[in-house]
Amino acid sequence: MNKYLKYGLWSVGGVVVVVAGALTYVALTFDPNTYKPQIIQAVKDKTQRTLKLEGDIKLHFFPSIGVSLGKVSLSEFQSEQEFAALASANVSLKLLPLFAKQIVVDEVALSGIKAQVIKYKNGKTNLDDLLGKQAAPAEPAPATEPSAPMKFAVASVFLDKTELSYRDEASGAIYSVNDLSLKTGRIANTVPTTIEFAAHIQANQPKLDITTQIKTTLTFDLDSQLFQVAGLDLQANGAALDITGLALKIGGDASAKLDSKEYSLKQFALSASGIKGKEKFEAKLDAPALNLNKDKFSGDGVALNAKLNAAFGEVVASFALPAFQGDGEKFKLNTLSLNVDVKQPEQAFKLKLTTSVIGNLKMQQFNLPDLLLALNATGDKLPGKNISSQLKGSIQADLGRESIHANLAGGLLQSQIKAKAAVNNFSAPAIRYDLEMDKFDADPFIPKQTAAKDKSAQPEAEQPFDLSALKTLNLEGSVRLGSLKAANVKVAQLRVDVKAKNGLVTIAPLSAKLYQGSMDGKVTVNAANNSFTINQKLTGVEIAPLLKDALDLDIAEGKGNIALDLTTRGNTVSALKKALNGNVAVNLANGAVKGINLSKLVQGVQNLSKDTKAQTLGVDKSEKTEFSEFKASLKIKNGVAHNDDLAVISTVLRVTGNGDIDIGNNSLNYNAKATLAKTAQGKTATLPVSVSGNFDALKIKVDYAALLGDVAKQKLDEKKDEVKAKMQDQLKKGLKGLFK
Repeated sequence: MNKYLKYGLWSVGGVVVVVAGALTYVALTFDPNTYKPQIIQAVKDKTQRTLKLEGDIKLHFFPSIGVSLGKVSLSEFQSEQEFAALASANVSLKLLPLFAKQIVVDEVALSGIKAQVIKYKNGKTNLDDLLGKQAAPAEPAPATEPSAPMKFAVASVFLDKTELSYRDEASGAIYSVNDLSLKTGRIANTVPTTIEFAAHIQANQPKLDITTQIKTTLTFDLDSQLFQVAGLDLQANGAALDITGLALKIGGDASAKLDSKEYSLKQFALSASGIKGKEKFEAKLDAPALNLNKDKFSGDGVALNAKLNAAFGEVVASFALPAFQGDGEKFKLNTLSLNVDVKQPEQAFKLKLTTSVIGNLKMQQFNLPDLLLALNATGDKLPGKNISSQLKGSIQADLGRESIHANLAGGLLQSQIKAKAAVNNFSAPAIRYDLEMDKFDADPFIPKQTAAKDKSAQPEAEQPFDLSALKTLNLEGSVRLGSLKAANVKVAQLRVDVKAKNGLVTIAPLSAKLYQGSMDGKVTVNAANNSFTINQKLTGVEIAPLLKDALDLDIAEGKGNIALDLTTRGNTVSALKKALNGNVAVNLANGAVKGINLSKLVQGVQNLSKDTKAQTLGVDKSEKTEFSEFKASLKIKNGVAHNDDLAVISTVLRVTGNGDIDIGNNSLNYNAKATLAKTAQGKTATLPVSVSGNFDALKIKVDYAALLGDVAKQKLDEKKDEVKAKMQDQLKKGLKGLFK
């Protein structure tokens, strides 16, 4: 046995010596540089590109077989313009391991690689001629016995000064990688390999300018399909999209076993910071351990902390998820929490959300059974300088059936609420809700009106409103409030039921108690043609406080009923006013019209001279015309309300009138007649009064000449009656004397 082994070894040694001698002879006698012209011409004939070999070609055969190149470049197709270039290259392969079916690369060193890929407007690229047409799939080879797998290893890889670019002439997109470098240790199966990578990445669509560095240790086992990354240190700095000063860091260990579908992250940490406009942000994510084994997963917790400095204030947020585990069927997260702090110059907010989560990933069902939402706000401009709210409830989501249900109760904005909501069919959501609240003051949350602008300034163009979102809205619900204050209007027992479908929104009932009376009615909105319909009745309402609170107007007093039956259409407020049609009926009692005292004006007839004519007056807020009954109806057509049945009655005064109110143009043109039962001289008198002008600058014209004419006519009629009476008396006396 030893004899055969001895002879075998001598034989192998002899073969190696012969091969080595042959390779040495070839290396000493063969010069590949003499074949440069043939190589260049062959490339020209084959690709119609120009190959330049400016450096020497060096071959070595033992103990490694390899090649070293100097500067090499390749032109574009049928052009002398450079397409790709290489400053130097050195690739070598161990010779002896090849006999044992082992590939051992001694070194791969490339320097100064440059390449530019262009996609032309016609969709072709400057690579198409090199790639050629895709070959037809080959016939499957007959099955053979599997051979032993080829093993390979690389001693090291070194790349530096690499520049790659891509340009799309159709879209204008440009992408480039500059200063790319790569350095590795020994690359072999089951051997930990150090990797160092760096590059400068730029793009214009989207905007990107990033310098990145990566250091890690890679281990792989191709037999068991295992890949591991240890000590990952990734850093990226620069600008992305509209973010400048971007700093990104990622660290940790990761592994993936593809055969058994096992994945894990250990000590994973991610941090990012940057500036967007004038807003500066910071964020950090920590995950000590995350594991996924087929359909089972677990983790030691996840923590996310973020900070934002913006124009509106500073926001600090944190999210925490404790240890968890589950599988594709069921999982439970014991307690996750979210905390958000917002600090502004005049106020601060603290929001806290905690809940457990029970879910089924396979069924896509999730349940938050003990949701807690707490809000605390402080600030000098807030009601009571402090707002504390806390809601408790539950949320159920069935994503497979596309439905979400929520049930909440507790304090919200210093109010007590009970709320239920449901959303079904996410592609075309059907929303259902029911909200009950004891009280709510909306005024502190309504933006204050800015100071009036200079009237000489150019008015801003009116912006149209868009009702297209209502066309797909499917909503039904009810809101009930014990008391509400909004825009300074106060109501109680408010109920608003809304139904919206196919672009038609119906609000009915719209009812409430307000100002010692009540309102009840219906409002509809049709998004198909931007039309509105209002049918509303106010019963037993005190007009004075309503007008004061709603419009800050002090023009009338009284209690009574108002009925509205209106329609309009348009996509701006001015268009709605000009397209208004319908009817309004007013019936008030025991009130007054402020700004003028018609009784006083009529009673002052004795102070008038014969030369007194018409007089124009302004509104006098200290005067008013009292009435025991006020009735009027308005017929509105195209934004103009016409009235011809005004009837105002008081103990000494009767007022009738007719005229128009141009709602679309905010103006009034109305004529009234005030008749006093008896003047100071015991006479009746009628005073014509006209009111005209813009709403904010009304003018009152009092026709005293007509009043004097009426008084004079009454006196003349009285004289005629006296003469007639005397003549009748004399006639009677004469007749008596005649028949004596």
